[in-house]
Amino acid sequence: MATILILDDRTTNRDIFARLAVSLDKDVRVEAFGDPREALAWLRDNSADLVVTDFRMPEMDGAEFTRQLRALGPASGASDVPVIVITAYNDRAYRLRALEAGATDFLLSPVDHYEFMTRARNLLRMRWQQQVIQRRAATLEQELEDSARSQEELLRHSRRALAQVIDTVPAMISAADRQGRCVFVNAWQARFSGSTPDALVGNAVEALFGPERGRRSRALDLLVFESGEALPGREEEAVDADGQARIFITTKAPLRGVRGEIESVLTTSLEITDRKQAEQRLGHLAHHDTLTGLPNRAFLRNRLRRELARGRRGDHIFALLFLDLDRFKPVNDAFGHHLGDELLRAVAERLRQVAQENDIIARLGGDEFAIVQTGISQAEEAAALAEKVVASLSQPFHCGGQTLTVGASIGITLYPRDGTDAAELLRNADLAMYRAKAEGRNGWRFFAAAMDARAREAMQIEAALREGLARGEFLLHYQPQVDLRTGRITGAEALLRWQRSGQTLMGPGRFLPVAEETGLIGPINEWVLGEACRQAVRWREAGLPPIRMGVNLSPVQFRRQDVAAIVLRALAESGLNPAQLDLELTEGILMEQAPETAAVLQALRARGIRISVDDFGTGYSSLNYVKNFPIDRLKIDQSFVRGMTTEPNDAAIVRTIVELSHMLRLQVIAEGVETEAQLLQLKAEGCDEVQGFYYSEAVPPEHFAEMLRHPVALPRATVAQDAGPPRIGDLVTGAAPEREAMAHPQLLRGP
Repeated sequence: MATILILDDRTTNRDIFARLAVSLDKDVRVEAFGDPREALAWLRDNSADLVVTDFRMPEMDGAEFTRQLRALGPASGASDVPVIVITAYNDRAYRLRALEAGATDFLLSPVDHYEFMTRARNLLRMRWQQQVIQRRAATLEQELEDSARSQEELLRHSRRALAQVIDTVPAMISAADRQGRCVFVNAWQARFSGSTPDALVGNAVEALFGPERGRRSRALDLLVFESGEALPGREEEAVDADGQARIFITTKAPLRGVRGEIESVLTTSLEITDRKQAEQRLGHLAHHDTLTGLPNRAFLRNRLRRELARGRRGDHIFALLFLDLDRFKPVNDAFGHHLGDELLRAVAERLRQVAQENDIIARLGGDEFAIVQTGISQAEEAAALAEKVVASLSQPFHCGGQTLTVGASIGITLYPRDGTDAAELLRNADLAMYRAKAEGRNGWRFFAAAMDARAREAMQIEAALREGLARGEFLLHYQPQVDLRTGRITGAEALLRWQRSGQTLMGPGRFLPVAEETGLIGPINEWVLGEACRQAVRWREAGLPPIRMGVNLSPVQFRRQDVAAIVLRALAESGLNPAQLDLELTEGILMEQAPETAAVLQALRARGIRISVDDFGTGYSSLNYVKNFPIDRLKIDQSFVRGMTTEPNDAAIVRTIVELSHMLRLQVIAEGVETEAQLLQLKAEGCDEVQGFYYSEAVPPEHFAEMLRHPVALPRATVAQDAGPPRIGDLVTGAAPEREAMAHPQLLRGP
């Protein structure tokens, strides 16, 4: 039975290595320790056939543990037990420390299971052979002590036994004299050479090793004869009798006669073919993407460093193209990761076809790729390659019975113009890629210094947003929504403002994109929802007529947050009637995760909450999907309202939206109303409500309260002549100031 001692201060690692060790052989026993001192105490009274220890431990590292283990002495059996040190430090100094302390081998963490088992099995075999030798040597020694009269017979017996032992060792062992003739060959070496020990002894070493390897062996043997010192192990490749190339570690040591003179040189070769193949597999996995077979980010960084070194030695430029696929996420979401993976492999193949032989193509992760274009002399060559890539990836892909269309946005940096180290080139190429996406996707952009300035500004805004959220620097303004039939203010849209310390009031256009990218939009919008609900309750408690409170939701919230829980919590904490809350969503939210979004909206709609589609007409513009969602109201985008009095197409779009919405029993509100002509035309088209600067810009809550108490007048022609509560239109008197206000709507916008 073999005993393997596992030493690691982490329980998980001990369990993993213990399971691997047990699987080596049916008779393996494992002793696991988390404390090096406990392990040393156990070893004083017990023996192990193999020790596996972690290098980095809190109180005693692996090198010191190995040193103290060896110091236990031969009596404990610990002086020659194989020790494998596992370290996460890929540094020669740490390996040397472990080896100098007496370690036999080492592995880099995370450990490849196959490599661990291969090395452990080889060391156990060597340990067993060592023990066989020790036991047989002990037997021989005892026999010599028992019978001095048969020393010559015992000597002959010991030689035969030693030869048998050496023949069983899984290593190739031979010895050669000063003339280069073989004086000893073990069975393993003879079989490797395709012969027998008796046939090889007495012949030149070339008969054993072959011409080329034989000449090298002769030269090294002469060094041993001259220096009298053993030579350190070296790796060498040898071809066996079947023509298979195998790798060995070969050592040479002097063999001395009874007078101390060197009579021959012992050559020992231990096979490490399996280990080298495992190292090569690990090296490939460490530097290549398993899905596409392309080099990975680590390989790319190493290649960039090589190209940078070439550039520093002479006039050398190269380009780095950073690619991000367009519309890949919808493919992954709609058809699953299996089809997405197939698409990524197809993209990798097209990139191979487009790039030149010396170019390096890498997959950086997800749907991001990079190309290092070498051997260029001007930026136009990088632009030409980018054009080819965009054109190639714009063609349809046929994967899994589906026809898929994606595309790519590409950022380009040039060395040395855009950076002098790998990290800077990658970062700047990434910035250029995002600029290409922002400018319409499916195209390419060279890096420009202004992009870096914008990125730094975005980082500063992100930090300030976090501080502003903690300091309570955000506030809400409210823009009125007016019923065209009655003239009453029926709703308010809550619009976010940022009052940064020592600065002027900032609108959302400057900071919301950064909040969306960083995920801060979640807590910010959660605060907006709660504050808007609380403000609606304050107005009601002040005796003002109840109105609908409109709050915009972000697509990021639907992807990362439990929207239903957030909305219901805001209503519960504020005490607002759910019928007064109007959630405004973009068309993108409805389409991005249609089944999941529909379920959330159905749950909210069942509580009485109203749902509006904001900026309608600018996104998917399909009333066919609107009928599948619990929608109450559509908001016509201001771009159509702005052009409806001058552009027939815009007027036709507004008319169509109003008519089809009413057919689906949806209310329609037009935003961005700025002129009386727009107002009158919307009234004529049958639009239900309007909002815009014609009435008022977004104002602080106290100013909005005054507007509720004292409504602004509408032109008389737009107000229905019916009875009811006081209306904005009821305040029209025909006096000159009101007519002047109608002629100059900016007077009605409020503070």
